[in-house]
Amino acid sequence: MSKIEVLDIKFKIGERTNTIFPVIIEDEKEMVLIDCGYPNFLNIIKETAIKSNVNLNKLTKIIITHHDFDHMGAVAEFKREYPDIKVIASKEDAPFIEGKKKSLRLQQAESIYELLPDEEKPQAEIFHKILETVENCKVDITLKDRDILNICGGIEVVATPGHMPGHISLYHKESKSMIVGDALVVENGKLTIALPQYTLNMDEALNSIKKFLDYDINRVICYHGGIYDKGIEEEIRKIILK
Repeated sequence: MSKIEVLDIKFKIGERTNTIFPVIIEDEKEMVLIDCGYPNFLNIIKETAIKSNVNLNKLTKIIITHHDFDHMGAVAEFKREYPDIKVIASKEDAPFIEGKKKSLRLQQAESIYELLPDEEKPQAEIFHKILETVENCKVDITLKDRDILNICGGIEVVATPGHMPGHISLYHKESKSMIVGDALVVENGKLTIALPQYTLNMDEALNSIKKFLDYDINRVICYHGGIYDKGIEEEIRKIILK
């Protein structure tokens, strides 16, 4: 029997409070963290886990849904703190997490820099520097579409390219939860697709979401927005048809 915990990580950027929702799935032998926050988020995730009665000393694996800096930012810190853990990602995303290829988000930011108004360029340069300083980490295990991890009640990999080419979602069979990274978000109580300006291929993103209709889903867990558990199939069909 496994259990799933959705961490509610609140933090401030300037005057604005933001929230992310990493997921922990565990059974008697394994504890898996799905996505691990921004750089320097190790302690805030540990503190939130303690409040949820989760002992991260049992951590055995981290799965990164994609290499955006808010999803993989703390992975190298986690690896130093828990050196025996295995870092897992899609085969497509592994070179970016390891630093063998330049971040696609940084490439996107650099490509639009000259198009920005002059007053926006200083902030863009700060964003570039943040992306450049994200610490890379070796990926121990790579995954492909429909791979199954026979741990924690069964975790199936669902390739969901679009937001990024190597983006994956994860279906936890026992709880019938679809953990979608940034394939979907919850905004104002509604399930929707991630912001177009951060989605590298919108057509691919919409095709990826169609895959969710093949699964028996009781709840969708979005990294931005948290849990959505009402009329899931209907909402997914609305998104596809927009």
